[in-house]
Amino acid sequence: MTLHLLSVMTGLAIYVATSHALHLRRHPSAAIAWVVLLILLPYVVLPLYLIFGSRKLGNQRAKPCELPLPGADSDMLISRMQQLAAVMAMPPVVSYQQLRIHEQGDGALQVLRSMIDAATRTIDFCTFIFAQDKPGEEIAMLLTRRAQAGIKVRLLIDGVGAYLGARTDFTRLKRAGVEVVFFIPPVRSTLRGRSNLRNHRKMVITDCEWLWSGGRNLAADYFEGNAGLPWVDLSFDLRGKLVQQAQQQFDQDWIFATEGKYSTQRLPDSQEGKPESAAAQLIVSGPDQIDDTLYTLLVSSFFNARKSILAVSPYFVPDATLLMSLTLAARRGIAVDLLLPGKSNHSLADFARHRALRELTLAGARVWFLPDMIHAKAVVIDDEVALVGTANLDQRSLFLNYEMMIAFYEKNDVQRFSLWIERRIKSAVLYHVQPITIWQEIAEGLLLWLAFQL
Repeated sequence: MTLHLLSVMTGLAIYVATSHALHLRRHPSAAIAWVVLLILLPYVVLPLYLIFGSRKLGNQRAKPCELPLPGADSDMLISRMQQLAAVMAMPPVVSYQQLRIHEQGDGALQVLRSMIDAATRTIDFCTFIFAQDKPGEEIAMLLTRRAQAGIKVRLLIDGVGAYLGARTDFTRLKRAGVEVVFFIPPVRSTLRGRSNLRNHRKMVITDCEWLWSGGRNLAADYFEGNAGLPWVDLSFDLRGKLVQQAQQQFDQDWIFATEGKYSTQRLPDSQEGKPESAAAQLIVSGPDQIDDTLYTLLVSSFFNARKSILAVSPYFVPDATLLMSLTLAARRGIAVDLLLPGKSNHSLADFARHRALRELTLAGARVWFLPDMIHAKAVVIDDEVALVGTANLDQRSLFLNYEMMIAFYEKNDVQRFSLWIERRIKSAVLYHVQPITIWQEIAEGLLLWLAFQL
């Protein structure tokens, strides 16, 4: 009994100390779960906590960007979003040009080929999955050729995502001169408590001038299908000052993953006043940010929405606050439309989403199920702001993963993203609430209790 009490006290002391030192503001269900389990099974749970317990890396808060107060004639939604982003030290609003939205996977793949072929100095490639299939082999061959031609090629792959599906032969890429780095390999990161933190950011940057990003991983499912139809997904490419922000973010991730052992292509800070052309803003979230940046912006924007909220995500497992912001928007007459796959590639996520979908539908929102798997991630608010990129509307993505979104403020481009979602809704089926048993509700509750860590 004395040994057990000593173990409990040690476990709780470590939990409190790390939570305070690293500013680990956990979801209440996760905090309760860790404390209860540390009391009941400290011998088993303490090692697990040391492996999986970290959610933030303890970075110091960056200096917030300065923004003037919004004028009387300014758009309040955009102004509030930019003010909040500035407080959380997000990069400032900058210009971009030549935005292309990839309607289909083959078009997205063709843009990747063109970017790699056209590069004259550098190719920086960050992805969650790099599969050994037809598109993966093709891109690997192109990167190999460009590296052999003297182009500096850097490939950053998530340490767990690298093993999902058929793994590419990265040794061959390294022999050709490609710098390949794994982001938080699970074995080497175990004692640091980072094994549960995944880099879900996806970007390809060539010559610090051309950016490709969105929801697509480098695997057949996202481009041309794997023994079937390809998944419905959303990616885009663009040029302009926004690319430099993405480049700086890639370099920061590269420095972290390599612990400064490999060189970077960091650009000097560029000063730009109010963008004269289309304006956008890089929004990054994850353990490297003190705040839960994207989550905070979404909750705030949903509360401030005046006309409509249009969202698409492969998974929908929100926490109570995010769900409340959506349901309250629907109850006050905001048109809330959510597009999801009828059946995703994660059965647990599909099962866990129904409690939130029932509450959202009963509040007056419309939920649409697409017959095909849809992997796109986008939120359009009042047809004035479009958040597009890599983050899902679930707790893992919003609280644990490294994610990257672009906030587009140019109305014509916001409308283009809105139309992309609306075209998919035309092929979707409206969700209707179905009666459930008490056992289903209990099972949903237990699964949601674990959803934060899953």
